Amino acid sequence: MINKAKNTKLFLHLKKWLEKAVLDFNMIEEGDRVLIGVSGGADSLALLDLLDSPMVFIPGFSFIAVNIDMGFDSEYAAYNQLEKYLQDNNYAYVMEKTDIGLVAHSAVNRKNPCFLCSRMRRKRIFEIAAEKGCNKIAFAHHKDDIIETLLINMFYGREISTMMPNQRIFGGKLHIIRPLAYLPEELVKKYSRERQFPALKNDCPTSENSRRIYIKKLLNELERENKDIRHNIFQAMSHVKPDYLLSVPKK
Repeated sequence: MINKAKNTKLFLHLKKWLEKAVLDFNMIEEGDRVLIGVSGGADSLALLDLLDSPMVFIPGFSFIAVNIDMGFDSEYAAYNQLEKYLQDNNYAYVMEKTDIGLVAHSAVNRKNPCFLCSRMRRKRIFEIAAEKGCNKIAFAHHKDDIIETLLINMFYGREISTMMPNQRIFGGKLHIIRPLAYLPEELVKKYSRERQFPALKNDCPTSENSRRIYIKKLLNELERENKDIRHNIFQAMSHVKPDYLLSVPKK
C-alpha cells in the first residue's frame, strides 16, 4: 500500500497548481461524480493520488477509478498489479479486459490505429460514466500534452486547436476535465517516482513511434536553443490575435 502521508514540497506544489487549474476552468462543482481514467501509467496514477487528497478550495465531489485494458498483455500481469494497487488503497473502481488495442492494430486498420483505439476506448468510458452516474471524466493530460496536441493538429490536422481543460460534450450532460493542465510532464513523473507508484509499462506497439513522440522530440530539440519554448507555446494559446490570422474570403 502507498503511504497516504503527503506533505512534501513537490506534493504541495502540484496540489497548488492542480487546484488553480480546477478553479480557473471551473472543472469541479459541489456534488460532482467524477470518473478518473486510470491507464496505469505514471500520469494517471499521479492524478488519482492528487485528487484523492484533502482539497483546500475545490468543492466536495466523489470519484471512481476506471481502467480499460487494451488487450496487449495476454497474461494480464499489469492488469492484476493495477487492480491490487486500487484494492490496497480502497479505491472504488471498474476494470475491464478488452481487445480494443488488438482490433485497432489489426490488418483491417493499419492506417491509423491510434485514432480507432482512442475512439473505442472513449466510447466505453462514456458508457461506464453513464452507468455509474458520473457527470465529469478526468483524464491525466498535462501541460506538455496540451502543447503537443496543438502542434499535432497544426502539422497533421491543418487546424489550430488543442485539448481543452474543461470540455463540454453531449450537450453539457458530460464534461471532460484535465486537472493537470498547468503541470509539466517532468514534475508529474517526478511525483510518481517520489510516491513510488506501480506505474505500468505501455505495451502498445506504436507507443514509441507515434506522431506525439515525434513532436516531443522536436520540442526537446527546440528547447536546446530556447529553454522557454514549451512555456511560450502554452502562453500563446491564451494570447490569440484573430485579426492576424488568415480568413478565407467568402465566395
